[in-house]
Amino acid sequence: MLLIDDIQHSDPSTLLVLDQLVRRIPDEPLAVVLTHTIDGAYAEGPGETVEEQLHRWSVEGLVRRRTLGALPEHAVAELVRLRCPQAPAALSQQLSQVTLGHTIFVSLCLDEWTPSQGARISLPASLSRIVERRLRMLSPQDRELLAVGATQGSTFLSSTIASVKGSPHDEIMERLRLIARNHRLIVADEPPAWARMASSDCYRFEHRALWGVIQAQQSPEQIRSRHVRIAAALTTEGTQPMPLERRLEIAHHLRSGGPACLADSADAHYTLARDAATEGLSFAEAEQHCKVAIAAARELPQGEETRDRKLIRAIELLLALTEVRWRGQNRETDGTDIDALAAEAESAAARCRAPELLIRTRLLRGKTLMATRGLVPSLDKLREAVELAERHDDPVALFVARVEYGRQVSKLNLAEGLAQLSEAEALSAADARLPDTDPVLQHARNLGEMQLGISLFDSGRLGVALSRLQRCVGRLRSEPLKAELPIALNYLAQVLASIGAYQEAEDALREALAFEEDRGGDSGWHAYNTALLSYILAQQGGDRRRESLALVVSAWAETERTWLANLVPIVRNLYAEILLHGADEHPDGLGQAYALAGTTVDETRHSGMVRSQIAAHSLQSRALLRWGDTARAASAAREALRLLDGVGDMPALRTEEVLYHSAVVLATNGARQEARELLERARAVVGEKAGHLHDDTARRRFLTSVPLNRAIRAGHGIAG
Repeated sequence: MLLIDDIQHSDPSTLLVLDQLVRRIPDEPLAVVLTHTIDGAYAEGPGETVEEQLHRWSVEGLVRRRTLGALPEHAVAELVRLRCPQAPAALSQQLSQVTLGHTIFVSLCLDEWTPSQGARISLPASLSRIVERRLRMLSPQDRELLAVGATQGSTFLSSTIASVKGSPHDEIMERLRLIARNHRLIVADEPPAWARMASSDCYRFEHRALWGVIQAQQSPEQIRSRHVRIAAALTTEGTQPMPLERRLEIAHHLRSGGPACLADSADAHYTLARDAATEGLSFAEAEQHCKVAIAAARELPQGEETRDRKLIRAIELLLALTEVRWRGQNRETDGTDIDALAAEAESAAARCRAPELLIRTRLLRGKTLMATRGLVPSLDKLREAVELAERHDDPVALFVARVEYGRQVSKLNLAEGLAQLSEAEALSAADARLPDTDPVLQHARNLGEMQLGISLFDSGRLGVALSRLQRCVGRLRSEPLKAELPIALNYLAQVLASIGAYQEAEDALREALAFEEDRGGDSGWHAYNTALLSYILAQQGGDRRRESLALVVSAWAETERTWLANLVPIVRNLYAEILLHGADEHPDGLGQAYALAGTTVDETRHSGMVRSQIAAHSLQSRALLRWGDTARAASAAREALRLLDGVGDMPALRTEEVLYHSAVVLATNGARQEARELLERARAVVGEKAGHLHDDTARRRFLTSVPLNRAIRAGHGIAG
């Protein structure tokens, strides 16, 4: 067999020799293989003459022509193994994607690959030279068409190129057709879904390596200016309403268009994020659009008329979308600092001097301060927001401010929180100026609705709380993003567990956990839901305690990674509670429970989270009692009672539980009369709560299926 490679370089004399050879081989024991390129990649000789000669041989039946396609993925993988045995497995996949298996480009990339690159493909200079040689076969005008096409992407539209160039579409279509036919730099392709209704041809570059080289041949300003014109062309060509995919394509070009497009880019990405929140795109897409809008607004010149408003609205939406997954002292993996973002929005509002923006950013800062520094600094900001909103005739700002202030002030004064939330609900029902399309406002509505439900529960009104939260959860399940669903399910589970509906509570929490696990990433609320599920399992005893302990250990680890100041003490107290439940089997857990409760006491003295401080003192008293230190146990119990009597009912804290456990401790320490009085108070609370359950079955289950309620009614542990 005789192999003659690259015959496109043959001169006329060589072609005569080849012609004689081809005509004689039918009578000889010889196979001749001739190879050549048909796209001009090496064409510096008489390529056209060679092509004519090949055609004559084919017509006369002297040769059979075969076009070699690209290497399949398994062949590229084999080539990588042979050429670069130390390369990672992912290299061959990357190489196939970049070169689409074109052998010359695969070889060139492998020639210059080094182990330090890993699976990353760098386009070698030799590849650029080959592409440049192929491009020299084109006229300058056609090279420019490809440069504009490359700016649109590896796939591009003839109609867009025509708009950017200001040329007749028919002319552009014909020139692109000839380039595809004669040079094989581009290949006709099906247009993307968003462009299928357009009257346009669609082409893709032969492979990504070729596309990358053409892109690299443009200057940064050429690329930016072409992105600007492509965005304008796509906007002009689009039909109304514009499909989402086209809007995404336009936003991409605006993002790449440099300073001239910053304002439009901020608007486009904010709108995409807002629509994602209301129409149900993924969380990741919505968050990413918000971040791009924030970055674009930041780059606008200080003093630009709309800069600060664009910045505020994008930050506000981002924080609303991500609230369930906020982190406090620990920042997110991408470096997001929620309080710094809220402070940036607050400063922008001060520059705008617009009352409605001052209100909304102040309450936004109050929310992030709650997550990062605790209750006291948070309430100062939230109270300011409510006072500003009351002076300013803006129902949206007043509604959102009342909701958030009501949510947080409940942690200090449950009655005031209920009043604020009830006023917000009445405002929402009465004022037609509160739109349904604002995702930030909808977020506030959802939070207000569920917070009012759980606050009613904390106040002892179990029946109405249960029905409200069931309606809220049902409605949230039907929303596109369901962003607040894990919080609502947590609240519903608390109520269900309190009335002895343990299986329903468990189902609600497992739904919440599955929802967040499907979305991915750590979350303070995922940790809280895990800890609450652990607590419910521990209440049921038996084999479920083993699962309970594993869950709460996982919950605490996630809490430490996310560290929300308002959730940390709750989860820590639940951890201590579960260790107390299992102390008979694991005595070492008693000391750990006492230490955890002590940490909460110290922390909450500064953060103002009185509810958790009361629970922590009660937990310490119970641990001390198990150790037999009745004097210190009584002291801790009295401190819990002192705080409880000072503030009254508190959220995430059952008054009857504190009263009962304090009674047990004091009875053991000899204060029997005081213990009996506390027991009667606990019984009165249980009786009052039972009175708010109008269903006989629910009331009976509340009184007989909840271990704490049974113990209170029977007076277990309290002599006399």
